[in-house]
Amino acid sequence: MISGPYLAAALETPVTAIRHLHGGDLSEVACVDLADGRRMAVKVGAHVGVEARMLQAMDRSGAPVPRVLFQGRDVLCLEWLEEGPATEDGWHALGRGLRRLHATTGDDTGWPEGYAFGALRLDMAPRPDWPSFWCEARLLPLLPHLPGPVARRVETLASALPDRLEDVTPVLLHGDLWTGNAVFSGDRAWMIDPACYFGDPEVDLAMLHLFGKPDHAFHDGYGALRKGHEARRPIYQLFPALVHLHLFGGSYYGLVERLLTAARV
Repeated sequence: MISGPYLAAALETPVTAIRHLHGGDLSEVACVDLADGRRMAVKVGAHVGVEARMLQAMDRSGAPVPRVLFQGRDVLCLEWLEEGPATEDGWHALGRGLRRLHATTGDDTGWPEGYAFGALRLDMAPRPDWPSFWCEARLLPLLPHLPGPVARRVETLASALPDRLEDVTPVLLHGDLWTGNAVFSGDRAWMIDPACYFGDPEVDLAMLHLFGKPDHAFHDGYGALRKGHEARRPIYQLFPALVHLHLFGGSYYGLVERLLTAARV
């Protein structure tokens, strides 16, 4: 529960208004106004400390994210972003920002802390190579939660990943970059609600095309993609589709089937 008195004490400023918002799967979210005129997004949940560190890592890369204003106990206060319609310039800015994020490389795959999508815990432990990470940390953990025919096809795909995916140098990923996690205002764009780890940059690009489609200006801003990315895209889109099938039910079965077919299994 977002507490006005706790926030007022932590921020040393009286709280004048709290407006609860539709939030994510991990946190309660509210728009909070302070007596000094500031407005911020406030999140309460068990994972907000991890989210703060992810946002700070993204910020250090030069990627556009909301500033972390305060983080304590189970509360995270973020810069408030005034959202507007997505413009061509905004999409171009998002492409440039994502390219900056992906310029940050890591020594290993994964992330040093655990995280989750709703009730599903994410395995963030590093693996010796990228295909092993996608197999062992993303696809195989979902097998017990899937219908038998789907699970068998996913297992077949997982066994083929050493030949289907490249062992890339891991880069910093947003990790959940669907279109709803991009905020636009004029010629600017920000990325919110990260689930960061180090891996193949095509993961973020695949997710951005799963539940929507970026404007052509995004691709102009991001730049060239690696050869063969079209064949790898359904493999990367499959993981979030499987997560949705597990968490939200059979309405995502058709999407999973289409992606498995596109991935040639």
